[in-house]
Amino acid sequence: MQHWICETCGVQYDASTKPPASCLICQDDRQYVASSGQKWTTLREMQGMFCNKTFQVANQVVSIGPTQPKFAIGQRALLIKTPQGNILWDCITMLDDATKAEIDKHGGISMIAISHPHFYDTMVAWAEAFKCKVLIHQADAKWVMQTDSTAKEFLEFWSGNYKQLYDSIGLVRLGGHFAGSCILHSSAGKGFICTGDTIQVTPDKMVSFMYSYPNLIPLPVAEVRRMAALCKNLHFEAIYGMLESSVVHTLGNQTIQQSAKRYISALEGAYHTGKYV
Repeated sequence: MQHWICETCGVQYDASTKPPASCLICQDDRQYVASSGQKWTTLREMQGMFCNKTFQVANQVVSIGPTQPKFAIGQRALLIKTPQGNILWDCITMLDDATKAEIDKHGGISMIAISHPHFYDTMVAWAEAFKCKVLIHQADAKWVMQTDSTAKEFLEFWSGNYKQLYDSIGLVRLGGHFAGSCILHSSAGKGFICTGDTIQVTPDKMVSFMYSYPNLIPLPVAEVRRMAALCKNLHFEAIYGMLESSVVHTLGNQTIQQSAKRYISALEGAYHTGKYV
């Protein structure tokens, strides 16, 4: 029996003797099946073939990943260090002794919080390794692909639009990409948010909002306007996204508001030659 992992999205499934016929997450419009066809691997096969890059992003934030060479979506996780315990924001598939040792140097992991189903990956294996809960929004429960007794021990579903984690830090449900898509918000100091790709930092250091990133399916105007309004009420300067390059160091909230105006103007046909209202 093996816990099979989809090579395209990186999500691990319940143990079985043969790989599943298909990956339900990749069959969804927000993801895709690779042109070479559905392929599967296991965590044991990955270990020794891949490694995780780790580096300091900010005083309180350590990047865990990306995995090298690139695997699946290519995202990173973020270790948020707090006096009350460390939070792993989002997840990556690759987990080995070297990664665990590096995280243990920073004080380990007290809880894992995940933005949306594309980053569920091997979350149960991570939870088991660090003996901590994984927080997932109830609205996305149907996308959990590992549902065995081990998963039931470590997965914790939350509901509503906000969940306090520690002092000055919590989860905010924004929706959009998925019904339960959320961000992590820290109001300490100048404040920051971790967004995965619920909000995606773009190469011009603005942001975007999409139903599907690989398939370029936009979100409706009303949804983007709602998401931006929720962010406007939060105190933060920095944005830390899913990629190594996905960082906005200052004026993060202003960036989101301006980006939402640009996005909405484009959908409404009012965006011309870089000007929008």
